[in-house]
Amino acid sequence: MIELGNYNTLKILRDTGVGLFLGDDDVDDLLLPSKYVPANFKIGDDINVFCYLDHEERPIATTLQPLIKRNTFGYLRVAEVNDFGAFMDWGLEKHLLVPFREQQTKMIEGNSYVVFCYLDEKTFRLVASSRLNKFVKNKDISLTPNEEVDLLVSRQSELGWDVIINNMYQGLVFANEVFQPIKVGATLKGYVKQIREDNKIDIVLKPIGYSGLEPAAKQIFEQLELAGGYISLHDKSSPEEIQEMFRMSKKTFKKAIGSLYRDRKIEIKNDGIYCV
Repeated sequence: MIELGNYNTLKILRDTGVGLFLGDDDVDDLLLPSKYVPANFKIGDDINVFCYLDHEERPIATTLQPLIKRNTFGYLRVAEVNDFGAFMDWGLEKHLLVPFREQQTKMIEGNSYVVFCYLDEKTFRLVASSRLNKFVKNKDISLTPNEEVDLLVSRQSELGWDVIINNMYQGLVFANEVFQPIKVGATLKGYVKQIREDNKIDIVLKPIGYSGLEPAAKQIFEQLELAGGYISLHDKSSPEEIQEMFRMSKKTFKKAIGSLYRDRKIEIKNDGIYCV
């Protein structure tokens, strides 16, 4: 069964003037237009293609890779707004519709938004929605503290940054725990800090506890070597100076240089830190 809005591995059945016809046990007439046909193929070969509806609402295949697929979140730009809604550029010839009813805020042509792509059961069309709360499910959470996760930054709030976790859950990175550039639409790695009793998930962008010291200490030592063995920061430096140079909190910085000092890799003096 071909799944619209996703990748499908199909068999090449026949070659025609308009392209290849592909199929599986249920379908034998899905067209892969000539412009997407690979240079080398054989009848009977399997081919991996993305399937969606063309401008005439017919199922069609492509070897292009879309920016989002069915039942996933993505950050897309609005290519056009008309009487039907906003049409987003998702890397394919036909744009992806966000109906007006599915817009959290009125979308503007040229702006980008985090959306969720799904199959509308009434129209059997692929559409998108920026009403993200309908699609994140903070139930039966299969995450553990300190676990590394994939993040998509979805919104900035007074508390910090809302993130989509592993394309499933919603979490929060508190503003006072962000020590690197971040913006809506960014994809990055994070770590589960805690899962609260109300199933809200706190996320941090650096490993927690002892495991977090190694990358921080390595970063400082590498930069120290690049600087010729001396950096004018020390344990009395201001949090702003430390954040500007290393993108980390003063607390993490002090623990990291403490670790390096105990390992006899650095000396800490009044005017900065030195390689031993």
